[in-house]
Amino acid sequence: MTDQATSPTSGRNLPGVLLVNLGTPDAPTVPALRRYLAEFLSDPDVVTLPRLFWLPLLYLVVLNTRPAKSAEAYARIWGEHGSPLLVNSRGLEAKLQVALPQRLGKPVLLALGMRYGNPGIAEALDALQQEGATRLLVLPLYPQYATATTASSSRAIARALERLGWSPRVRTVHDYHAEPAYIAALAESVKEFWEKHGRAGKLLISFHGIPKQVSDAGDPYAGQCAATAAALAERLQLDAGQWQLTFQSRFGKARWLQPYTETVLKECAAQGIREVDVVCPGFPADCLETLEEIALRYAEGFRAGGGERLRYIPALNDRDSHVRALVEIAVTALKEA
Repeated sequence: MTDQATSPTSGRNLPGVLLVNLGTPDAPTVPALRRYLAEFLSDPDVVTLPRLFWLPLLYLVVLNTRPAKSAEAYARIWGEHGSPLLVNSRGLEAKLQVALPQRLGKPVLLALGMRYGNPGIAEALDALQQEGATRLLVLPLYPQYATATTASSSRAIARALERLGWSPRVRTVHDYHAEPAYIAALAESVKEFWEKHGRAGKLLISFHGIPKQVSDAGDPYAGQCAATAAALAERLQLDAGQWQLTFQSRFGKARWLQPYTETVLKECAAQGIREVDVVCPGFPADCLETLEEIALRYAEGFRAGGGERLRYIPALNDRDSHVRALVEIAVTALKEA
């Protein structure tokens, strides 16, 4: 956690907390996906290819082909109240708005902003400024630091603050991949799932992948994912053969972090492992990557390959233990500010 800017505080020194998540399209439709993907995939922190090569490819090819496929995927999980990621993030926001002031013993302003899509980061910051926040804590819902998520969001926040002409004292929680309360919340959720549904022969601890080239260049994400997985396995008292770290959601033809979740599932089926549980600690709120990719598509592939059942263990979402963990992380950061 590091200070990004300093300025004199005034008034009540009211803290503002910006809760950040990655984002979601406004609807499971081709036009909405085209808008969302244009913003997401044009971010140089997400796609690191040379701009002169990538942008023509993005607008001439990718945005004319991928939105339809992505819209179909979103349609499979879209709920009555909209995108699962937004619904789950809103639920977490609502509980934090109650729990954080109670824990601090004083008012706290809190707003949710998405790096891509709506509600945007600029909109959330504007609300915090209008409500009277004099200092700002940025709490990204990215437990593991990555350039494509944490760093990208930090840059977007800096640009938005500059446009608003607002210079609060800013502190950012860069990661919480090994925070004891976070690991405890994860372990509690897995144990409760096993108590209710029984335990499969193997637990995959699956994280969103990043290109290996980015990791090799010094991004700490892979190491933090490994640390989270090891801490969770230790808390669950699992032997080495009972769990495995994997990576999902690769895009393009470049080599990404391995082993790939989809490949490992095929290997499990081929080895006669009939049931597999999958938990995704990098996703605090359920979303496309957990509900469609893992719980539906990968589960279908596992059965097609000879397995019987893949069971997805839900994200922490607005679980009370998750709320408590984030409150403790935020309180510590606010006290250090």
